[in-house]
Amino acid sequence: MEVRVRYAPSPTGMQHIGGVRTALFNYLFARSRGGKFLLRLEDTDRTRYGAEYEQNLFDTLDWLGIAWDEGPDKGGPYAPYIQSQRFDLYRKHAFELVEKSVAYHCFCDVERLERIRTIQTMNKMPPGYDRACRSLTGEEVAANLAAGKPSVIRLKVPLEGVTRFTDAILGDIEWKNEDVNPDPVLLKSDGFPTYHLANIVDDHFMKITHVMRAQEWVPSTPLHVLMYQAFGWVPPTFCHLPMVMGSDGQKLSKRHGATSVNEFRSKGYLPQAIVNYIAMVGASYEEGRDMYPLDDLERLFSLEHLNKAPAVFDYKKLEWFNGQYIRLLEDADLAALLEPFLEKAGLPMDAVRQKLPEILPLIKERLHFLTEAPEMVSFLFKEPAVPPVEELIPKKLDRERTKAALEAAIGFVQKAAALDHETAEQLARDTAEKLGLKLGDFMMPIRLAVTGSRISPPLIGSLAALGADKAVARVQRALAERF
Repeated sequence: MEVRVRYAPSPTGMQHIGGVRTALFNYLFARSRGGKFLLRLEDTDRTRYGAEYEQNLFDTLDWLGIAWDEGPDKGGPYAPYIQSQRFDLYRKHAFELVEKSVAYHCFCDVERLERIRTIQTMNKMPPGYDRACRSLTGEEVAANLAAGKPSVIRLKVPLEGVTRFTDAILGDIEWKNEDVNPDPVLLKSDGFPTYHLANIVDDHFMKITHVMRAQEWVPSTPLHVLMYQAFGWVPPTFCHLPMVMGSDGQKLSKRHGATSVNEFRSKGYLPQAIVNYIAMVGASYEEGRDMYPLDDLERLFSLEHLNKAPAVFDYKKLEWFNGQYIRLLEDADLAALLEPFLEKAGLPMDAVRQKLPEILPLIKERLHFLTEAPEMVSFLFKEPAVPPVEELIPKKLDRERTKAALEAAIGFVQKAAALDHETAEQLARDTAEKLGLKLGDFMMPIRLAVTGSRISPPLIGSLAALGADKAVARVQRALAERF
């Protein structure tokens, strides 16, 4: 049997890291088993739907390299893959359940339903519909319909017994029917399906073999199993993925940091790093190995690698991955990725493009994010402000000794800019030793005077890239303005 899985988000917001991990696991499972990965839009919530969210879905998956085999833009044997284009199918099957007497028309209006909720809240009763219309006779239903009274269609959830299913990760699960959502709406009065109806009908007709989704959907699964039984269909294999949590043990949200993929992208994360890291959130592969390109993940993925327990999203670990993948890039590829960030910072791009081949080796080993590059290299293209005197003075030095260090630095800088790295470094050590200073205390005021920042490439390389004349002028300016 061919494996067929799907990612079926609602285009009501930007793609977030939890949803993308669900998409990735579905994609990897399909690829590892030689199956198909479908993309489906569940766009029935028209009040929150946005075309920009739909486009963000396509852009995000494309940026991450998660390719779908069938979907809204690609078509496929079970098109359309957009729920708002499948209403006739949902309506037909909702009425089929009514004809089978496993669903019924409900004529309760909004006011009555609100009264029920108020009474349940006041009396601390379990929430849910009180099944008032479940006992209507055929004549009463026919009369209400003939009178044009609006109605919804509700599923008849069994009043007794249990519903069982086996989860590929969590094992055997048993749920009392009395604890299932009481007679949920399947088809609204305006003809729109609810999530439960559309989801089940689409998964069946698109021949989905495995439903891989977050563990927060476990309580809905007994209802979905009951619906499959009501239709007389065989349900897919359910696989509820471990939740993604913040460091405080709560579900990952904005209070923990960035959650939308757009945020990570704008902060200068690489898609390779995000894919590698989120593939490991709640999963394990080969012992002692961290770095997994996408094609390796496609080969190695299996359900046995997934954990039952929730997984903590570690921003520091993702940062580490990003730095590692930056260092794996060819210089030309890194330069192309950096250009938009450097341009956004207002740097002169003609000069930047000329200088990038020379300065990339200086910053590549220090970058954790692409967004760090402008601050690291801006001193080469813009005259930096001279830092306050208290920043120029190292902790273990006073004003006079720092001034002496900067005065000695003029000769050092004039020579160092033209020397190879090893020779220039030795010259720095010798100069510091003559002044009775530690190397760091000698170099730090020079770095701040020349670059205006503590965040910069290695000083020796920075001096060579800037040139002796400009570097000397900046040291002299720091002396004149601060000492």
